[in-house]
Amino acid sequence: MTDGARVTVVVASKDRLRALARSLPLHPRPVILVDNGSTDGSAAFVRKHFPDVQVVEAGTNLGAPARNVGVRLAETPYVAFADDDSWWAPGALERAADVLDAHPRLAVLGARVLVGPGERLDSVSEQMRDSPLGVEPDLPGPSVLGFLACGAVVRREAFLEAGGFDDVIFFFGEEERLAVDLAARGWGLAYVDDVVAHHHPSPARDPRGRQALAARNAVLTAVLRRPWPVVARRSLDALRGGPAGWEGLRTAVRRLPRALAERRELPPAVERARRRLERADG
Repeated sequence: MTDGARVTVVVASKDRLRALARSLPLHPRPVILVDNGSTDGSAAFVRKHFPDVQVVEAGTNLGAPARNVGVRLAETPYVAFADDDSWWAPGALERAADVLDAHPRLAVLGARVLVGPGERLDSVSEQMRDSPLGVEPDLPGPSVLGFLACGAVVRREAFLEAGGFDDVIFFFGEEERLAVDLAARGWGLAYVDDVVAHHHPSPARDPRGRQALAARNAVLTAVLRRPWPVVARRSLDALRGGPAGWEGLRTAVRRLPRALAERRELPPAVERARRRLERADG
């Protein structure tokens, strides 16, 4: 571990060598890269050109749970996630660690994520900034029940206690289930506007595929944690979503037995807060 470090950056990546070459120099150390079964030589490239980055080869695509591997290996109290096309602004992680030190119930710090060269505020950051849940006395900013993984710094202890990301959801929208599970355990999640991350995503290579993933995972997340009327509503939304929604619902059915086996409804206060957010989002 880098002497005195309080935050480890964990990056999960698959077949994104060029993106890693651009972003890895911008991360403060220590950095752990979890390679999700790349076939483009990413792991070897990083070991050669960035020997101070700890590389873990998963050997297969673990999806979002690849980050869990990095969190378990981290030796710092806090972990900042980054995608292969994102990085943290200078000084952001020192500021995040100070905030987490000062607020011991805070499990997830949601940062201000600026997108692309034009530094547009990410819509998720905007929603968190304008959260209707207010500011709790022992938290540093608006309370939230979701976050953007590439703009989040987590308390390692809380993340592991809540089980991290799960392989039922696998990837895309994986933050919602973890967020509500943390809240159910009494941890706080808050948006902090002066902690900044940059995200320069490449154009979506398969927009319909991503729409199908979003529909699938919205339904599965509801099955995992939400009341049955919410499951029905999200399933109906998928049906109304055209071919991508239909594909999402079809693929959700294959994962349904695992989701049902892990189903656990939220405490009433967390469910009420989640519904309040959904009403605010329209």
